[in-house]
Amino acid sequence: MSNYPLDDQPSSWPVADIADSWTRELPGARTDSIAVITPLWRTAKALADDRRRTLSALGIDPSTLDLLSVIRRAGPPYELTTREITRRTLVTAGAISQRIAHAEAAGLVARSPSTASRRAVAVRLTDTGHRLIEAAVRQLLEHESRLVAALTEAERTALASCLAKIDAALS
Repeated sequence: MSNYPLDDQPSSWPVADIADSWTRELPGARTDSIAVITPLWRTAKALADDRRRTLSALGIDPSTLDLLSVIRRAGPPYELTTREITRRTLVTAGAISQRIAHAEAAGLVARSPSTASRRAVAVRLTDTGHRLIEAAVRQLLEHESRLVAALTEAERTALASCLAKIDAALS
């Protein structure tokens, strides 16, 4: 009897085969996570690959998207200190510094002394950066909305809730 609760055959849903094999090979081992974690991992990889391809087609890399997005979401005047960017992105200060340098060289952001502190540096979107992030995010969100369109609104809400619980368990 399959450890996966759906009626899918092993050929169409290989996690059932994986769980059944481990149940056979390691009797007593808990295999209940396989039906959840394996599809999540595979889906996460497929989504990451899809996002990289989509962003490449849009002319922006993931780290630049992350940097420009955090500044754009801050609202007018579309400016944050490097410390605030680091806090909001959960990326190291060194990585943020590299991202800012790259985006500044591309004319997407500009640095200036911050009014928050004499030592702080403010990073603001340039007009070019503003146009790029708005166009990229609009197209990316439209694309990713099509990816989840197979789910009903109730299914999307339930899935988001379940994923939040798993995310919290990882923290």
